[in-house]
Amino acid sequence: MRQTAAVTVIAWTAALSLAAWVWLLLCQGFFWRTDVRLPERTEPAAWPSVAIVVPARDEADVLPDSLPSLLAQDYPGPAEVFLVDDGSTDGTGEVAKRLAAEHHGLPLTVTDPGDPEAGWTGKLWAVRHGIALARTRTGAEYLLLTDADIAHRPDSLRELVGAARSADLDLVSQMARLRVATGWERLIVPAFVYFFAQLYPFRWVNRAKGRTAAAAGGCVLLRTEAAERAAIPESIRHAVIDDVSLARAVKRSGGRIWLGLAERVDSVRPYPRLAELWRMVSRSAYAQLLHNPLLLAATVVGLIVVYAAPPAALIAGLAKGSPAAAVAGGAAWLIMAGTYLPMLAYYGQRRWLTLLLPFTAVLYLCMTVDSAVQHYRGRGAAWKGRTYA
Repeated sequence: MRQTAAVTVIAWTAALSLAAWVWLLLCQGFFWRTDVRLPERTEPAAWPSVAIVVPARDEADVLPDSLPSLLAQDYPGPAEVFLVDDGSTDGTGEVAKRLAAEHHGLPLTVTDPGDPEAGWTGKLWAVRHGIALARTRTGAEYLLLTDADIAHRPDSLRELVGAARSADLDLVSQMARLRVATGWERLIVPAFVYFFAQLYPFRWVNRAKGRTAAAAGGCVLLRTEAAERAAIPESIRHAVIDDVSLARAVKRSGGRIWLGLAERVDSVRPYPRLAELWRMVSRSAYAQLLHNPLLLAATVVGLIVVYAAPPAALIAGLAKGSPAAAVAGGAAWLIMAGTYLPMLAYYGQRRWLTLLLPFTAVLYLCMTVDSAVQHYRGRGAAWKGRTYA
């Protein structure tokens, strides 16, 4: 009797998982597709001025691979780079100045914002300082907010501005192609972007009247007028997930936003070990859940049912002679794998890695729980020597 009841529970769980995957496949903004790229663009009659703001804290190791790409931008209009050295202890500012002297290109200003005021995250305090300086010095029509570990192809800025002008967009953001070189990076990085797109389907983000809003903080081109209208960055000064908060503020103030996958923007930051990837995810995972224990519990259950249950039901169904459980679990796993294939192809990874997505999802579950544990221990959102409430 107990065995029959257990088989029934497995079969019903597998059926629930299959229903969830059919819904995700068809009704979640086709999140699994990777064809959302920069909209069609034409060259404007006159190229607007752009200020490139780069907040940087202890980035001396990655700057040689990223900063020269900004200085070498082939942009027809006036552009200037403002690197804001956010209290670095590794000589970030000196490295930036040396690179500018070696590579020339766009003008570079290195500035120090001082310690952040109460209620500000360090990154947004640096962005505030950079934007203020850019407004004073250049009066730029657009701001390119880009992280210190992001490398841009020579035509990246031209393409971003062209897209913003052609489609009359206030914010254009590209999800930088993250580095995928080590085994852990291959396992976790494509899944990271896949989960992000599942949570914020790009097609929904790009609807002018849609409620979904998100951006990728590594590459955000923002119209200065839209930033002023949305009070950026003051209105989001406390945000740990600053890119999503920025996009929401712009959209709520009437701005048009766009988010897609990058073709000309790459992250050069290495994550050689699981520990670095774990910190990248766990530092903001619980903040994504609004520090709500009920949302955390729902997320844990959801990840188990949607990702872990299909392979478990398939194996259990075959072992216990339950065709219903095996068929439902196998079908759910098949749909899951099929939706993950486009992201693996985008990252140039082997197809068999799609079979490991349930394991990767369980890893993300553990990272999320750890994020909550660190929050309640007073160490939540810790990053480069700073911890935020």
